[in-house]
Amino acid sequence: MDLYAVLGLPPGAPEAEIRKAYRRLARRYHPNINPGDKAAEVRFRQITAAFDVLTDPVRRRKYEEQGVVVELSEATSFGFAGFDFTRAPVSGSGASTFGDLFAEVFQQRRGRQPGTMAERGSDLHTTIDIGFDESLRGVARSVTVLRRETCRVCRGSGMRRTAESPCSRCDGTGVLRSARGHMLFTKTCGACGGTGRQVHVTCDGCSGHGVESRSETLTIGIPAGTPHGDRIRVPGKGNGGWRGGPPGDVWVTVQVAEDPRFRREGDNLHYILPVALQEAALGAKIEIPTIDGPARVRIPPGTQSGQRFRLRERGVPSPRDGRRGDLIVEIRLMLPPILDERSKDLLREFGRINGEYARETPTT
Repeated sequence: MDLYAVLGLPPGAPEAEIRKAYRRLARRYHPNINPGDKAAEVRFRQITAAFDVLTDPVRRRKYEEQGVVVELSEATSFGFAGFDFTRAPVSGSGASTFGDLFAEVFQQRRGRQPGTMAERGSDLHTTIDIGFDESLRGVARSVTVLRRETCRVCRGSGMRRTAESPCSRCDGTGVLRSARGHMLFTKTCGACGGTGRQVHVTCDGCSGHGVESRSETLTIGIPAGTPHGDRIRVPGKGNGGWRGGPPGDVWVTVQVAEDPRFRREGDNLHYILPVALQEAALGAKIEIPTIDGPARVRIPPGTQSGQRFRLRERGVPSPRDGRRGDLIVEIRLMLPPILDERSKDLLREFGRINGEYARETPTT
């Protein structure tokens, strides 16, 4: 059934035109205007069904993309159709009550039942362990995820086409009937839109959910400079959406192993350089490791423990713009073990010459 043709509109007509056409046709074919006219009654059901779908953004998109009409049983409530005294009322625990009827109507007005409208798929989460050096230069790793994917049989609609036949839900009448005691209620059959014919049945491959489970191996590119705990998003590789909804994403948390030499803070690297007493006092040139290979650092005479030196652009490349941080070298003064009297005498002499300067209060 072409819903746009039912309303006499071209495909993709705006909602304002859809509402205008519905009002015009509903007045023309309404059962109260055409009492006893079965053709007008069927036509009115088709018009109402087309209007319900085309004014619902989710169901309209589903119809335009895949030609599938989401079940309308929730959109059209039962209407009172008179009394039937030829049948005995049901008694006992199986009897229907007014409460059952009103509960059903209220439930329909609140919205569609879960699982009958398109929903976005859930995200998947996993982790990847890499080495410190790998995090600096970048690396590609493979991970296998078990995901729900759009059903290949029905392409996510939850329905598949079949040869046209009388609707099994309403027995080809286009109307569903319900009895509450001696009272009869009817509503348009949502399975066929009131036409009494069906061309779609529930997909056997996914039981009508529109998704099926499948494992997939993903190659994750980890940019150079990625820090520990950073997350990488792989769009559209999470669980497939229900009833043709969009898929979720995969989020990969990167875990970087620690390095015994360097400590990372942002894009900067910190390195502790042990310095002997004579090197700090007299000055020296000391070779240190960097991520680019060995480099020499000049230690000026009189360098203090805790003093820092900065080597520009010797740190980590930023994963955002590729700019490199710095390498910060922190001096740690290492006193030698006193092994003999000669060393002690030299230190005493050094103290007599320089005095107790370490505890002098600087003058301003």
